[in-house]
Amino acid sequence: MSLKIGIRAHDIVNLPLEELVSEISSKGLTSVQLALGKSFKEMNTSLGSLSPGFAHHIGSAFKQKGIQIAVLGCYINMIHPDRHVRRKELDRFKEHIRFARDFGCSIVGTETGNVNSDIVYTEENFNEQPFLEVVESVKELVEEAEKFGVFVGIEGGINHPIHTPQRMKRLLNEIPSNHLQVIYDPANFISMDNYQHQEEVIEEAIELFGDKIVALHAKDFIIEDNWIKMVPVGQGMLNYDAIFKAIKRKKPFLNILMEGTSEPYIDGSMTYLREKYENA
Repeated sequence: MSLKIGIRAHDIVNLPLEELVSEISSKGLTSVQLALGKSFKEMNTSLGSLSPGFAHHIGSAFKQKGIQIAVLGCYINMIHPDRHVRRKELDRFKEHIRFARDFGCSIVGTETGNVNSDIVYTEENFNEQPFLEVVESVKELVEEAEKFGVFVGIEGGINHPIHTPQRMKRLLNEIPSNHLQVIYDPANFISMDNYQHQEEVIEEAIELFGDKIVALHAKDFIIEDNWIKMVPVGQGMLNYDAIFKAIKRKKPFLNILMEGTSEPYIDGSMTYLREKYENA
């Protein structure tokens, strides 16, 4: 079973649509996570700009080259301290939900935000109140997704309110809808406290929400200045043997989307992932 590898489209330098699609296709990549505002800076992608025509224009360019838009990335701060800003962010995500199917995509993805208006690392994110606000926002997004037959893909991480596999499981328990799914980024749950037994963290995540994983993000990490630093796939310490061993049989043909891996690393990272997957 061969591995299908994709990439975040904005990790390919900002190119016009047709050139972007050709570049991705020429690399042998078969899917993308597409964040409209990050990939198409010259187009209006702000709230109110989407339509079936817009979505078809973008979607058909990818489809012609056999590239699946696996995830529409719509990164919002769903717990923004300014309620007015938060409302606009949620509305923008809901607009992506409404038109996702016109892009040929069934997942709209985001992280869970920050208690501050700037996305910076703060342990305040780990308190109970931010978690409850995440639940409130995700619930609203999932209700919209249910109407349009689309999935909300939530990505956790050590600098977000959903910062451990247990927190992710709790979110899934709080909102028992099949329209809520997980974009799993194994590197995002690695911290200075647990990197030496990362295999246990990976196993726990798969055990808690493996059946809800709809896409896997692939990046890597090193330890620098006593902190976790993200690096391109294959350039760090993340145990891909453990990851693929856990998901290969459980999730055949899962979309694996490289993140934070740009030139000159793309080809090498793809080769690395294929080897790890084949040997798992």
